[in-house]
Parts: sequence; C-alpha cells; structure tokens
Amino acid sequence: MNTKVTLAGVELKNPVMTASGTFGSGAEYSEFVDLGRLGAVVTKGVSNIPWPGNPTPRIAEIYGGMLNAIGLQNPGIEVFCKRDIPYLRQFNTKIVVNVCGRTVEDYCEVVERLGEELIDLLEINISCPNVKEGGLAFGQDPRTVEVITAEVKKYAKQPVIMKLSPNVTDITEMAKAAEAGGADVLSLINTLTGMKIDIQKRTFTLANKTGGMSGPAVKPMAIRMVYQVAHAVKVPVIGMGGISSTEDALEFLLAGASAVSVGTANFYNPYATTEIVEGLVNYMKNNDVEEIQELIGSVK
Repeated sequence: MNTKVTLAGVELKNPVMTASGTFGSGAEYSEFVDLGRLGAVVTKGVSNIPWPGNPTPRIAEIYGGMLNAIGLQNPGIEVFCKRDIPYLRQFNTKIVVNVCGRTVEDYCEVVERLGEELIDLLEINISCPNVKEGGLAFGQDPRTVEVITAEVKKYAKQPVIMKLSPNVTDITEMAKAAEAGGADVLSLINTLTGMKIDIQKRTFTLANKTGGMSGPAVKPMAIRMVYQVAHAVKVPVIGMGGISSTEDALEFLLAGASAVSVGTANFYNPYATTEIVEGLVNYMKNNDVEEIQELIGSVK
C-alpha cells in the first residue's frame, strides 16, 4: 500500500497532518503520539513578536464542537526557532509552520526569518484581522488575499500554503485569488465565527464575545468547500474541519483533498491522528486500493 502524497514537491509518508493551534508544536502530545508516524506536524501560529492572546474565558464547549478565542497566543519567532523547531527535527515527519500577523509586513518578517530554518512548508493564516484595514480579516477580501500571497512569496524559501477562511460568500473566489498570488497549496477550512451566551449570567460565554467554531458540526460545510475549491484551482488542497475518524478523512480525500489536518479531535482523543493513519491503510487493503492517489478527488 502506497500512502505517500506530495504537496508542492514535498513528499509526505501519508496524508495525515495536525491542524494548527490544536497540537502546539508536538511536545505535549508526544507521550500519546509517535510524531514520526504522521505525514506532517503543523505548528501553532507564530508571529514576529510575542502575542499574549485574548483575555479569559476563551474556550467554550458547544454542541458538536467548541468555540475558541485564544487570540493566537505565542512566544514569538525567536523563541519558536530556538525551542520548537529543534524539538520537531528529532522526528521523521515533515514540519509545517503556521504564520500569523497583523500587517503584511509582520507576515513577511516571520517568513523571511523562517527561510534560515530546516522546515518543509509554511502555512499562512489569513484569518488574522488586518489592522491597517480596520480589522477585516486578510482572508475576507480577494484582492487582499492575492496581495498578501504575492508578498509572502517574495520572501519565502519554502512552499507556501494559504489557509482560507470560510467566513466569506464564495470560497472559490478566495482560492483563485490565492492561486493568482502564487500559492503553492491551499488549506481549508479555518474556523467559522460563532457565539455562545450564558443564560444564567446573561453575558457572553467568551470574553471576546465571538470565537472560532470547530469540531464535528462544521464537517459538512468544510467538505463542501474543499470540493468546490479542489475543482476551482490547480494547486493541491489540504482539507480540515471536524475530522475525527478514518471515515471523515476519507470523505475529504474523495472530495479532492490531497491531505487532511486533524484539529479539535486531538483534545478529546489524543490518538486520533495515528488511528486515522492506521484506518486509511486498512481501508486501502480492504478495498484493493494500491495507491492512495486513486482515492483523491475520485468523487466528481
């Protein structure tokens, strides 16, 4: 059984990755998961300077998933490069670094710094609010998506994955804009904007009022968007959004994703990623599938 997939010239042993923000940089999961069995580890978002994140409470459980308003808390690029990259280099897996910023210059500064590091791919989180445009997320305007992609590509030494926000009218418009800007790969979906209210306290459950919704409830929307994007662009697509089982991962692959990222499921089942790796191999054996490529995008 050949489970290898290739993203912009980078070969992964299998299509199973972690989703940014749910796995840290792997250390906290290493007692549960052999990171070397994963196709890739995607790190938590890293910025040019340390970010403190949002005030608490900033996580809430909801029916079918969770809301988070962590605010991309991270120690900044220098600590990340000294501490997290050397840790991940111990394992036989690909390293994808998620990058966040408040301005185009922020993103480019981090990407340029990462050009000196032994990592495999960059994932650019364009769901961050653009401080120069009144707080509208970079990923909600196609012209901005194309511009930031093109700017990041000027500084990037590694292939660039643009992570698309689902909080738009037409996801394919954003995908085409990222492709036009030079994106090597697209990943989707990021979280959907949601809200929860505490009826006893009569206030917002999250201090930030709104948060990003993830988990099983978003999966049907995520699959629909992955299918649309995979048929709208020529670059590979990484699918994510509510994946917690082999069956979920297979749906995304059949819809056109070349790889999948597991996020929220890690919180309640730290073995989810490796269970899915095993499940894909078993599915291939049971269905006489020699190459996993046979499955990708086979539902038209």
